[in-house]
Amino acid sequence: MQKIRSSEITPEHVYLSRRRFMRLGGLALGSAALTACGGQLGETLAGRTAPAAPAEPAAAPTGVAEIKRDELGDPANTFETISTYNNYYEFTEDKEGVARLATNFKSEPWTVTVGGLVSNPRTYDIDDLRRKFDQEERIYRLRCVEGWSMVVPWIGFPLHKLLKEVQPKAEAKYVRFESLLDPKQYPNQGPFSLYPWPYTEGLRLDEAMNDLTLMVTGLYGKPLPNSNGAPLRLAVPWKYGFKSIKAIVKIELTADQPKTLWNTLAPHEYGFYSNVNPQRPHPRWSQATERRIGEPGRRPTLMFNGYAEQVAGLYAGMDLQANY
Repeated sequence: MQKIRSSEITPEHVYLSRRRFMRLGGLALGSAALTACGGQLGETLAGRTAPAAPAEPAAAPTGVAEIKRDELGDPANTFETISTYNNYYEFTEDKEGVARLATNFKSEPWTVTVGGLVSNPRTYDIDDLRRKFDQEERIYRLRCVEGWSMVVPWIGFPLHKLLKEVQPKAEAKYVRFESLLDPKQYPNQGPFSLYPWPYTEGLRLDEAMNDLTLMVTGLYGKPLPNSNGAPLRLAVPWKYGFKSIKAIVKIELTADQPKTLWNTLAPHEYGFYSNVNPQRPHPRWSQATERRIGEPGRRPTLMFNGYAEQVAGLYAGMDLQANY
């Protein structure tokens, strides 16, 4: 994998300094017993652009984080690996090209509107979110639908804290998320793009209220890199990475299941739920195993990415082959 120096991909002059970031967020960097992951967009689209088969870095990442591990004992991938190998189609379909293209992305000022079927609609500045909700570290596994995975030490706060503040109405059943639409900043949002931007995603309300569902503002104790979805993204660790939408500008509570970008483009490949399920293959490849970036060979994929104890109850009685 071609490496790009962290100094080139983390333009901290456009972010808050780490000191300010930590002051605003009141970071609680003690290791969390249960950790999670997050990823984003990045599935291939049958018959369209994007590489059809998972492309993975050939070399193992160097300097695997010393002591940060998930609750299963697996070490976190390095900051460099996490921030230079990921999907972010608004910039490019080349996972190793995102960081370079995202260098000058302007993530401040930034606001997020939260509305729809709520009693207390709000608009938050990103600093308001960092101040208002205690920031904590959670080390989550990230499983991409393409068949690769990482362990990521995110910084953020549970989404349910934000939702409780806006007070969902009784008729609210789903949460819709929307990313930034800005062709001036995103080269792949131009007039000839094949994708129906802005990027949108959705969760059932009970999924959104699960304590694992994290609003992410940082990585490895630093503000979130542009390449990973600065300044605010989602991490839903039991679902494939593309569910964890980046650069969120709008959150809306709805009565009906919202349309999502990948499900709209290729519903036979990308279901609304997209829970990690090794027993349901993707139409073009198996999901039974995965390659952990930095490891040789492949390892078995765990049901719900290893978070079954926390989330299996959400799907009791559901046919997970039909509701993929």
